[in-house]
Order: sequence, then structure tokens, then C-alpha cells
Amino acid sequence: MPTTFSPADPSSLPSPALLFSLEGIRHNIDRMVQRAGVPQRLRPHVKTHKTRQIVRMQRAVGITKHKAATIAEAEMLAQEGAAEVLLAYPLVGPTALRFARLVRAYPETRFQATVDHPAAAKILSNALVSAGSAAEVLLDIDVGQHRTGIAVGDAAFDFYQSLTTYPGFEIGGLHVYDGHNHQSALGDREAAALPPLERVLEFRERLVDHGLPVPRLVLGGTPTFPVYAKVKLPGIELSPGTCVLGDHGYGTKYLDMDDFHVAALVLTRVISKPTPTRLTLDLGHKAVAGDPPLGKRVRIMELDDAEQVLHNEEHLVIETAHAAKFALGSVLYGMPTHICPTCALHQEANIVENGAIVDVWPIAARDRRLTI
Repeated sequence: MPTTFSPADPSSLPSPALLFSLEGIRHNIDRMVQRAGVPQRLRPHVKTHKTRQIVRMQRAVGITKHKAATIAEAEMLAQEGAAEVLLAYPLVGPTALRFARLVRAYPETRFQATVDHPAAAKILSNALVSAGSAAEVLLDIDVGQHRTGIAVGDAAFDFYQSLTTYPGFEIGGLHVYDGHNHQSALGDREAAALPPLERVLEFRERLVDHGLPVPRLVLGGTPTFPVYAKVKLPGIELSPGTCVLGDHGYGTKYLDMDDFHVAALVLTRVISKPTPTRLTLDLGHKAVAGDPPLGKRVRIMELDDAEQVLHNEEHLVIETAHAAKFALGSVLYGMPTHICPTCALHQEANIVENGAIVDVWPIAARDRRLTI
């Protein structure tokens, strides 16, 4: 996971600052396509980067289908000309109404949604009908994470069959996300992911045998992307997300994916030296994701010995035997452990190419609302 990029002259960049490597992103998109075999099998998740420019880069290599978690992400994709957008998140309350308005506002994009319960299906159907809209609906399948979805079986079969009766619905297939499968070794991930997939494939066969359409199976995220990419069956779509930018968490855990580069860093500065062995950085949990445990939220590239002892809203305090080497104002670079929520903390990313800042990209879909 090469991560050698940084601007030759960072002096003009306020800190903390989010940096993207243009070369790294290009490389990662190419690797996604190579692993999938053809771009038509890909439906990458936009939640990692939330930027128009990366969507354009993906479109340039033939990726036309995308996955999103928020109305704003889905709208941004539609504004960028995405042919298909799957909003893979339960739609209830005003969100269902917003989705229906979104479908109507962007008729050139084919929208899909997921459902896992008759009550949710009724809410979405009513919203679509009230807006004069229609959308594809995928049944969300629970294969063990128990976060959303319904397990394959008779109840799922009956529910899927009932979806053909809801006004405003077109049957879109099955959505299968397995975020609980994050075993480090590829063989262990395969052993965990493939048996449930076999049951899903048998379920699909049962649906088809009863005359029900199952146009697609949207499978997995980044950890199981290498597993499902090997499954060469028709109708399978792959939904990696994090690997377009990469991060310290995935880069160190999944060695089978070391052909992807880490293409995002955060620039930080030393703002205080309270003790001879302590540095305080302006890299609080408003600048780097705070969901990993304290001490494991970021790798400070220049200080492998750094122990992260305090992390507050605007401060990261580290202990290091090398503190004396760094003056106040010294620039350091951090590799986030979890890049997806880190991106959402920043208004913009500074784009590095050949050691220079060549552009600034807004993190356009970090907001909950664009126009809908």
C-alpha cells in the first residue's frame, strides 16, 4: 500500500487539511476494474469519498452504476449523470418522501432502493405514488450482520413475491451486505462469506423458478470484494467503497488487497510541546474519525513510536522519544484508520499530483441535503 505522496511545499496549507493523491485514486479505480473483470460488474459506494470528481473518474473508465447511503449522495450521483443509483439504506418518514421527489427530479437516472419489512415497503410505495414516481426495489438480505435485512427463507420469499403488488415498485433483485465479514486472512473471509452466498443463490433460483424477476444481486463491501469478484455468475454486482482511497485500517488488515494504494492523508502541525516527550497536534476528532479506539485512529507517518494519549475535539496529544526533533509549526502527516467518516469531517480535499497541489475538491455530499 504505497503512500509516498505529499506536497513539496505545504507551507500555504492551513491545518488540519485533507489530502488526496490523484495518482493513487487513478491507480485504485483501475485496480477495482481489473479485479471485477469489467466495469459493468461494479457498483462502487460513494460514501467513502463523497466527491463529484471521483465519480467522474469512475465514469471515465466505464462505471455507470453506483451505491449511496444518503439522499444527498444519491442526488450528487444523479447530478453527475450516473445511469443507476442504489440508495442502500432504510427509507422511512420524510426520507421516503425525499427519495420519491429525487426520483421525479432526475428522470434520466434509474434509482433503486432497499426494503426489508412490509411496513417499510408500504411507506415507500405510498411516497412514490404520492409523488407520481416509480423506482426499482431490492429486497435487503441479512446474511449474519443483523443490522438490516431479512434472512432467506419462506418469509423472505413471500415478502419478495408481495413486492410485485405494491404500486410504484419495480422488482430490482437482492441486496446482500456482509459488513460483519472482516476476517484478516482471505481464506477466512471466503469461508465466512461463501456458504451464505450459496444460500442466497439457492434463494434466487427459487424465486426465478416461480416466475419472479431477480435482475441483480448487489454483493458486499470492500473486505469481501476480493471474494465475490471471483464469482463469475450473471447478475452479480460488486460494491467496494473504501479501496478507492484506502486507509490504515484496511491497509494493514487485508494483505490480499495490498495492490490498492492509500490515497488519502491528513496534514497536521505541532501546536504545543507541553513536556520534553510530548507533542500536541491540531488533529482532533473533528478532523480524523473518532470511531476506532483511542490510540488507533491515525498513524503518524513520521513517528512510528508515537503513543496517542489524548484525543479531543481539536487536539491530538502524542508521546514520542523523538519530540525534540519537531519544532512548533512542524508539519506531520497522518494516515486515518477509517477514511470514510474522516472525509465527511472536511469541506474539501487538496489534490496532490507529482508533489504539487493541483486542485481543491469539495466534499460535496458531506451535507445531508443538496436540493431535495
